[in-house]
Amino acid sequence: MATLKNKTIFITGASRGIGRSIALRAAQDGANIVIVAKTAEPHPKLQGTVYTVAEEVEQAGGRALPLPVDIRDDEAVHGAVTRAVEMFGGVDILVNNASAISVTGTLTTPMKRYDLMQDINTRGTFMCSQACLPHLLRSSNPHILTISPPLDLSPRWFGPHAAYTISKYGMSMCTLGMAAEFVDQGVAVNSLWPRTTIATAAVETFFPQALAHSRRPEIMGDAARHVLTRESRSTTGQFFIDEAVLRGAGVVDFERYAVTPGAPVNPDLFL
Repeated sequence: MATLKNKTIFITGASRGIGRSIALRAAQDGANIVIVAKTAEPHPKLQGTVYTVAEEVEQAGGRALPLPVDIRDDEAVHGAVTRAVEMFGGVDILVNNASAISVTGTLTTPMKRYDLMQDINTRGTFMCSQACLPHLLRSSNPHILTISPPLDLSPRWFGPHAAYTISKYGMSMCTLGMAAEFVDQGVAVNSLWPRTTIATAAVETFFPQALAHSRRPEIMGDAARHVLTRESRSTTGQFFIDEAVLRGAGVVDFERYAVTPGAPVNPDLFL
């Protein structure tokens, strides 16, 4: 399938960053975008709300349903899926993008923060997938795409920030398990991860020195579109890297994604 036109895409964490970029790229195809995020009112330090992204989606050529939702709330998630189905007739694609981060060691990670990462990252991915799957199973080309890294049990990824790694790898384990579980039903379940740091609020907060050597979130939007337009029965259980996806599609100019054209780029965490 070469386009996302008229496909209904449920995107978590879509009020800014990577989620917003995936939404806007799909909107250019004429997709229906369900914008799910906690931010309903302007934040003093963070740009974007579900409503500002909805305006951008419609300006880009898509249809938007902005829904302020905390994905830790099961009832709210199911309500959002119901609203999406009522408005657009179904759900074709789920993008599990919402994520919490704390790159802290064991002794400096408060349990409240540990629980937040587990609840949003691992549990949120499982919860949203579970809620969307009954509708995905009725789609002609269903996809779940989770923004999480390839699984690698090297101690180097656990020693400095075990709690965060556990939560992100939990998202990737959802990909691994659900891909195997639903392969016969034709649901594609994959992960996508950036080769470089991406200029998001998380990078600005935790790795400010990397911001100038990062790529813009648009690279993830373009890569996600290439994955989501593939035939679902032939594309599942994969851990894609954005640059590799785009190179495979014939893209050779990556400077256009650079925050600072000409500057070296930083590899992302987990790669």
